[in-house]
Amino acid sequence: MKRVLVTGGAGFIGSHLCERLLEAGHEVTCVDNFFTGRRANVRRLRDNASFELLRHDVTEPLLLEVDQIYHLACPASPVHYQYNPVKTIKTSVLGTIHMLGLAKRVRARVLLASTSEVYGNPLEHPQRESYWGNVNPIGIRSCYDEGKRVAETLMMDYHRQNGVQARIVRIFNTYGPRMLFDDGRVVSNFIVQALQGNPLTIYGDGSQTRSFCYVDDLVRGLMAMMNCDGFVGPVNLGNPHEMTVLELAEEIRELVGSRSEIVHKPLPQDDPTRRQPDITLAREKLGWEPTVGFREGLTKTIAEFRERMAS
Repeated sequence: MKRVLVTGGAGFIGSHLCERLLEAGHEVTCVDNFFTGRRANVRRLRDNASFELLRHDVTEPLLLEVDQIYHLACPASPVHYQYNPVKTIKTSVLGTIHMLGLAKRVRARVLLASTSEVYGNPLEHPQRESYWGNVNPIGIRSCYDEGKRVAETLMMDYHRQNGVQARIVRIFNTYGPRMLFDDGRVVSNFIVQALQGNPLTIYGDGSQTRSFCYVDDLVRGLMAMMNCDGFVGPVNLGNPHEMTVLELAEEIRELVGSRSEIVHKPLPQDDPTRRQPDITLAREKLGWEPTVGFREGLTKTIAEFRERMAS
């Protein structure tokens, strides 16, 4: 049993991670400021004696005795991280400094949930961890992209200078139950629009590609990386199956049984045209790869969305 801190633990990915950690027999402290996290995501865990929920903003220091830190705290969708870009970059930079400081003091292992956005609009395809990226440092997405790039720098510097047990994962598009309806991500957008019978909105011509990983697979990868000795990373965690946004819209429309039309709007600034992870390193170092098929995961996600919207 370990004492585990999960920042952003009431969020979409964080809440699933908290559940798996408790199932594995650990004590879990979930920290969230509830900007994008929801109490409802962890309500079922509140009666578990091994679970503790703290309302706290990671831009402020936190003192706890823990063995492992999963640092997930940061709004991750453009709608939310562009709402207050200064707070977004402060969350990535100050939040990571505070978590690294805590890890240094209590000799904990700390895992940073970085992002495929560090690759920007990539010129290399698929993206390997050795690729340095093609990021606009002054664009409307840079508060998130550059914030995570600085966070990775901090992780490596604390590791090299102070011997902190650092772990870095770069998360690609993830989907599943508990996604926010209004997060602006393409999967949640299409599901909500299809269930409501509204037009499915595609930005651009729909030829841009994404790769979608089911949340259960991702959580398994996070835990594998945390418990992997001698490997700092970074490592890509995502599903290498690439599809166009138009193909995604058509798949969701079919599974929902919707007759919604598809409409096109202008592509937002700096929106990446291709995104696909090379997960060779994850396979070699972690023995990890996704196992949940896209159609299977999408069916589960749609069912949960339908239930939540009905209630």
